[in-house]
Amino acid sequence: MPQALVIVESPAKAKTIAGYLGSGYMVESSIGHIRDLPSSASEVPAAYRGESWSRLGIDVDNDFKPLYVVPSDKKAQIRKLKNLLKEADELYLATDEDREGEAIAWHLLEVLSPKSGVDVKRMVFHEITPSAIRAAIESPRDLDRRLVDAQEARRLLDRLYGYEVSPVLWKKVLPRLSAGRVQSVATRIVVERERERMAFVAADYWSLSAQFRVLGDSDPGVPRTFSASLTAVDGAKVATGRDFTAAAQLRSPEVVHLNEEAARTLARGLAGAEIAVRSVEVKPYRRRPAAPFMTSTFQQEAGRKLRLSSAMAMRAAQSLYEKGYITYMRTDSTTLSDTALRAARAAVSEHYGGSYLPDKPRHYAKKVKNAQEAHEAIRPSGDQFRSPAAVRAEVPQMEGRVYELIWQRTVASQMTDTVGQTVHVDLGGTTDDGRDAVFSAAGTVITHDGFRRVYSEGTDDEADDAEAERRMPALAAGDPLAIDELTPAGHSTQPPARYTEASLVRRLEELGVGRPSTYAAIMNTIVDRGYVWKKGSALVPSFTAFSVVSLLEQHFPNLVDYAFTARMEDDLDGIASGDREAIPWLSRFYFGPAPGEPDDESAHGVAKYGLRTAVSDRLGDIDARAVNSIPLGTHEKGDPVVVRVGRYGPYVQCGEERASVPEDLPPDELTLDRALSFIDAPSGDRTLGADPDTGLPVVVRAGRFGPYVQVGEDPDNGGEKPKRASLLTAMQPETITLEDALKVLSLPRVVGADPADGTEVVVQNGRYGPYLSKGKENRSLESEDQLFTITLEQCLELLAQPRRRRGQTAKPPLRDLGADPATGKPMVVKDGRYGPYVTDGEVNASLGKGDSVESLTSERASELLQVRRDKVAAGGGKPSARRKPAAKKKTAAKKKPQPRSGS
Repeated sequence: MPQALVIVESPAKAKTIAGYLGSGYMVESSIGHIRDLPSSASEVPAAYRGESWSRLGIDVDNDFKPLYVVPSDKKAQIRKLKNLLKEADELYLATDEDREGEAIAWHLLEVLSPKSGVDVKRMVFHEITPSAIRAAIESPRDLDRRLVDAQEARRLLDRLYGYEVSPVLWKKVLPRLSAGRVQSVATRIVVERERERMAFVAADYWSLSAQFRVLGDSDPGVPRTFSASLTAVDGAKVATGRDFTAAAQLRSPEVVHLNEEAARTLARGLAGAEIAVRSVEVKPYRRRPAAPFMTSTFQQEAGRKLRLSSAMAMRAAQSLYEKGYITYMRTDSTTLSDTALRAARAAVSEHYGGSYLPDKPRHYAKKVKNAQEAHEAIRPSGDQFRSPAAVRAEVPQMEGRVYELIWQRTVASQMTDTVGQTVHVDLGGTTDDGRDAVFSAAGTVITHDGFRRVYSEGTDDEADDAEAERRMPALAAGDPLAIDELTPAGHSTQPPARYTEASLVRRLEELGVGRPSTYAAIMNTIVDRGYVWKKGSALVPSFTAFSVVSLLEQHFPNLVDYAFTARMEDDLDGIASGDREAIPWLSRFYFGPAPGEPDDESAHGVAKYGLRTAVSDRLGDIDARAVNSIPLGTHEKGDPVVVRVGRYGPYVQCGEERASVPEDLPPDELTLDRALSFIDAPSGDRTLGADPDTGLPVVVRAGRFGPYVQVGEDPDNGGEKPKRASLLTAMQPETITLEDALKVLSLPRVVGADPADGTEVVVQNGRYGPYLSKGKENRSLESEDQLFTITLEQCLELLAQPRRRRGQTAKPPLRDLGADPATGKPMVVKDGRYGPYVTDGEVNASLGKGDSVESLTSERASELLQVRRDKVAAGGGKPSARRKPAAKKKTAAKKKPQPRSGS
């Protein structure tokens, strides 16, 4: 019987599709990418290790031919696929229908090398339903080499960027840093916002609000009172926060800046004034529904409404797609197919009635820079949308919430407009000293809620929406009003809000930087690399990020220039469409203009000379001390005060004095006064007395990993280090005595020898607390006091007892967070030796720099656990044990393989 082998990327997708195809088809997964550029020197084949380009993995002098290798963890799966292919007469490459999926299909074809009798077909679909899979089987296509070339060009570009620029950061900033085409731009965006916050000067101003009451009778159900704000005095506009610049200056001299005295004087002057309506302006109100989700808008709304990170949102969507609940989730199209339009309109009619159904389907045009219409929008799959309630019963909680969000957005996009009336009212009176005061109020009356019955698009500032939805009384010009209350209030202007993942995704999309499929990975990368940390949902740049961005801005400005990066995206799109050739374009980026190519006189840096020359020429010009310094101001004595990035973390310096900066201090909170307070604070070093054995001073100090005591000073010539010991948990640097210090310096303590075999029994303080040991046997002690009091007999009694696993006497949890929305497992916060951590009983994850036990949400805890799971999975599931190297065998010389080209 003929057999067809269908290869997809993930096991979950393979399982779903296998159930639809039945007998005659073998469905197997490649488990993601099966081939890539070498990730380390150990992956470079021996035949290439002598090549000058082997570290890069790209032969730049031979048309940028890449050296592809199969990672060791994928070799077993490749063998499995090859064995299955031996039994097949058809091969369907059913990877995702985007550039990355096309590249995976090409790599599979190259590595599997099907025999001549096997019919190879490219199978594509954007939803996993029985009908969609059958249609894909019946209508295969050829492999699209343009998409493969575009993805390969993108991969090679990112490799060249990272491998050329990252070593500059290692030499000039800190080891193990990385630069990336999109991640460095994303980091710059976050840093620029923090710079704005650091330069921001708050302006104080006062406002006056009032509660007014309608006089006379009114219809039942219509509000009789409403609030309004003072907007003008004697014809001049009253200043609000928007009237001030970031330097606390008024944008216009014609506005009235109220201080506390002026606001309270106006309130007293209006207490008995006659107030009347001066004008009422009524305008029609209409809001149209938002377009169906594409990847970027989905990530933004999942962040706003569900408080999910980009990675968590995409992980949930990926799972829903693979299970057949939604269409493909990596798309920048807002298009709905005719089938989807019919299904959405049917859902509107069924759930909300004909009054919510427009006369004809709505079609949405894409208006985002660098848009591709390769896929349909993200929507529920099939020709009939399953209800959120039905799906919630079949999937984990987080996936159920994500499906409901997608269902609501899709259905709402095919509903009627929200319509009503917006009312703007001006009212006023005269103060007792003759000043004219005008108050204003606005509200909206909704006559048909339309799509808002299902879904309303979120914003990064919900305050404006809340104000717009206020219902006003029926008013007419000349109507008298009573003042129930006058409330002066003081305000301060606020610095621009930090980016969240949602707003950063929106900004990247606006700039045309990156692709929707890469945004989640970029968010993870800038956090994992230490460039950004989270304070709640806000993204806070580290001081290291400031150094990296400063270096790139000053010496490689093209690489973090928004327009330059967006043009590269345009060029990569041109390769995908066939309008550009990959190799000449890569050569232009890396080597610079070819001989005879017209020179752009306005170009500079990478754009003018190419990446390799720009990096090599600029390296000697980079002043490491300068790029790692952020000026904060000047001391009263004239010395500059700066914050610098050092090997052991950030520190502030004024003259020769310096002090460490807490790693969880946001840069905008490090003011000049704060920096000087760190420098002026006592160092923490305190001499306790002299060691009776050596006569050397015993000092208590604050160290990177906590306070400790030390005998003598550190040697200048790199000699023998002085004896040190960490303080016990009950000891404090401010109160520790010489006697206490000598006690901890006496550890480890030999209690005695076991009479049975003469082996010494030793007690000491370790990573997980106090314990005793005898040879390879050890037991935990109940308290640190026992380090100095336990006897040999007591030690032997403990050794005679069965060994208890660490954690059997664990402390109670600090907080119960409920079920993990991703897995359903209970989550708790516990106190560990190195600080609080969240656990679900199987996976432990330390709280991040900006997290606290009190404010940790279940969504953030779930994110921390998932990030930890991903890291463990990337390392093979558990730390690898060291193995004794195998004896070398002599092998016959192998023919040197050729690097694989993308063409």
